[in-house]
Amino acid sequence: MAAEGSLKLLGLTVSPFVIRVRMALQLKGIGYEYIEQDLFTKGELLRKSNPVYMKVPVLIHDGKPICESLAIVQYVDEVWAATGPSILPADPYDRAAARIWAAYADSKLLPAWVGIMWAATEEERAEKVDDTLAAIGQLEEAFGKCSKGKAFFAGDSVGYLDLVVGSQLLWFEALQKMFGVVVVEVGRAPLLAAWVKQFGETDTAKEVVPDVDTAVEYLTKLQSRRAGSTVAQLLS
Repeated sequence: MAAEGSLKLLGLTVSPFVIRVRMALQLKGIGYEYIEQDLFTKGELLRKSNPVYMKVPVLIHDGKPICESLAIVQYVDEVWAATGPSILPADPYDRAAARIWAAYADSKLLPAWVGIMWAATEEERAEKVDDTLAAIGQLEEAFGKCSKGKAFFAGDSVGYLDLVVGSQLLWFEALQKMFGVVVVEVGRAPLLAAWVKQFGETDTAKEVVPDVDTAVEYLTKLQSRRAGSTVAQLLS
């Protein structure tokens, strides 16, 4: 287990990218120092640690920064392979499938629901809702294949793809609370609906994911400063 002094995480409490890294560290039982960042006025440590993009999360291990959430999760799994459960599947085919669907979740699903929050018109919002539900439909099929009839994408326990999709669930709750949009409906995606409930009850999620009101409050703050910015930019 890492000592807190040798492992730091720069993050934003409501960022799905940060949440997945924190869940990975929680899953592994690794101690670390968490340092919250203000993405409106990015501080010196963030600028120094990630000078190209100045984005969170950044994991600083023994003074060396690792950037990009998916790379960090894989780094954690590899460096602390002997600690806690494996995050990525052991089977090469299953590992490749998990990485492919994780990329899909970040490139298709995440921009779609971000678009719902940032839409300028009702027509644009309706279009983004359709895009979101289409992506959920694809992940419903992926869950059926990856889970092999078990409770999680990874099977019997939480794994890589669970963390990637699960890190976005906070914002699904926020969408329902703010706009009345239900992202995962039992009638449309029964497998995912059951998974959402199961995942939310895990210690991995309970110990890391903030209350939905925290996300709503942050989005309200973003909307008041929306000129020249996007939700995606201010979540990472």
